[in-house]
Amino acid sequence: MAHSHKILERRTYSEDRYYALIKRQKAGTASFKELVELDEIVNRVPNLREKVLRENFEEFAEDNDGPGNDVLTPEPQVSYQTSWWEKLKTFVARIFVEQFYTVSMKH
Repeated sequence: MAHSHKILERRTYSEDRYYALIKRQKAGTASFKELVELDEIVNRVPNLREKVLRENFEEFAEDNDGPGNDVLTPEPQVSYQTSWWEKLKTFVARIFVEQFYTVSMKH
């Protein structure tokens, strides 16, 4: 009698629930409550969070058309020199925008 030797996979409850919820999400049958639960599981379980991030980076890497496009290569940071006067103008403008926004929300 030939038995197939399937490798057993050990999962936690959170991992098992994650795979069930992902299956429902991909099928389009997940409720809002289930999607919230899925989000909580991904945020709570570090190895699942890493898996989701890896999958997203791979998907993003496939979108790049050309050799040598590495997703993990950081872009150089652009530093803008602003004068003290520009900073003051921006600060005052933000105050007026906030005041206008809160006044218009009350009426």
